[in-house]
Amino acid sequence: MNVIERQKRLYVAKAGEQVRKGKMSRRDFLRAAAVAGFGVSAAGLMRMERAVAAPVKAPVWARDYLRAQDEMNAWLTEVGGRFSGTTIRLSSESTAPSQITSGLIADNFTALTGIEVIWEQTPLDQVLSKITQDTATESASNDIYYLDQSWLGRFVNDVVDTRATYLSNSGSDLNMPGYDFDDFIAELVPAIAEYQGTLVGVPFDIPIFIMSYRKDVFEQLGLEVPTTMEAYAAACEAIFEAGLTNEDGSQIYGTAGQWKTGHYSLQCDWTSWLWSHGGSHTNADGQAVINDDAAKAGAAYMLRLGATMPSGATTWDWSGQGDAVGQGLAGVVINWGEFFPAWDNPDTSKVPGLMETAPLPMEDALRTRDECAFDETPGIGHQGGSCLALSKYSTNQDAAWVFLQWATSKETMALAAAQSNTPVRQSTFDDPRTLERAEPMAGTTRHFPAILTAIKERMGTEPHFPAWADISSTGATIPTELGLMITGAQDIDTTLNNINSAIQEGIDEG
Repeated sequence: MNVIERQKRLYVAKAGEQVRKGKMSRRDFLRAAAVAGFGVSAAGLMRMERAVAAPVKAPVWARDYLRAQDEMNAWLTEVGGRFSGTTIRLSSESTAPSQITSGLIADNFTALTGIEVIWEQTPLDQVLSKITQDTATESASNDIYYLDQSWLGRFVNDVVDTRATYLSNSGSDLNMPGYDFDDFIAELVPAIAEYQGTLVGVPFDIPIFIMSYRKDVFEQLGLEVPTTMEAYAAACEAIFEAGLTNEDGSQIYGTAGQWKTGHYSLQCDWTSWLWSHGGSHTNADGQAVINDDAAKAGAAYMLRLGATMPSGATTWDWSGQGDAVGQGLAGVVINWGEFFPAWDNPDTSKVPGLMETAPLPMEDALRTRDECAFDETPGIGHQGGSCLALSKYSTNQDAAWVFLQWATSKETMALAAAQSNTPVRQSTFDDPRTLERAEPMAGTTRHFPAILTAIKERMGTEPHFPAWADISSTGATIPTELGLMITGAQDIDTTLNNINSAIQEGIDEG
């Protein structure tokens, strides 16, 4: 690590300390982190900007279920027991999976291994602050890192390549029987857990775009569910022009966007239209190409959709968009799947049971991963996942690996997903407890098939070069320039040329 990189990390760590002490707002922290090149993906920002959820506890049956896993428990006792008295530390966001998993540790992990686990759960800004502090000083204070996917390129040299160190050694008894790394959905590993061939971590969550539509509106207008980009835009226009209203008199618009000027949500929305028209941020030679004809076609399409949205769309981030759909303001939308369960909640939604999912419309053209650089993978289903990684500076790596396998095992992750909507293992999607909740209800899982299809067949991943977050995150060049375009203050050519220059500069700096 060079001097400049170390200084940047210490700068972010110091800013995080200011937030913790109440001397800096989280918004200002995000700006400071972005300046240093440590942005946050859409998934991370969505969680950071929402109110802290009430604590979630694992149900009693979950504890009983884990106690019945004889093979795993025998391994924990025999192999994990070698590290009895060791303490493992990690810091992550306070999400439902982390709350449930941490609540199972005492009775189902520590009781069998004697390994103590201190799992600190804080907002994502504090997680980033701790990681930058640890890695800048090569400290062993945390054994496991929670890594937002946008950080992979920055921390790849600070983690243990678990594939090379553990998984490839099939004869090692440090590998949990039945752990089955291949059960992690194959498409997720290179997208959220790998960087240029290094297995940075183990997949942990995966928010992703899916398509949802109002079945009552489509039935009333006799519309077919769109399967092409042209059909999607035409459906938005038909709904908008029909002038339908909800029971409260509010208009039903064609679609809704997460188009808040200067916000990373706008960049996320834009990628779907860029990628679905054959464009990309980079080419195979590692050069920026976001101002070519394909990108211009995507921008024109985006503005076409904007004409069917409520005027407030330019002030909405992902939560604003999700709320708008829940209030009945959109007939069809492509957005984060994790908002779908709220639409089925009759206590908060005006459209319970009315929203349906369908496969994302096929892209007009699509570049391959090999035609891009820095792990960019075009696809209309924009994703924003994270992973758990072993610290290179940990003095307890083997014990941490034992714990990491237990925490991300089929059994534990199935239980964690009982209160979550971002499964990363195929077995979780297939679990009977998942399938029985696939009905219109609060906490529904009936959108899971659409999520799985999007992951396996339609997933889009942004570039992972180190300076990417500095260019794409809230307040940075891309969402700021896009904001000028969608509000009519700047034309498409000027917008894309400015973005292209910023991306190229970031690549060259790397």
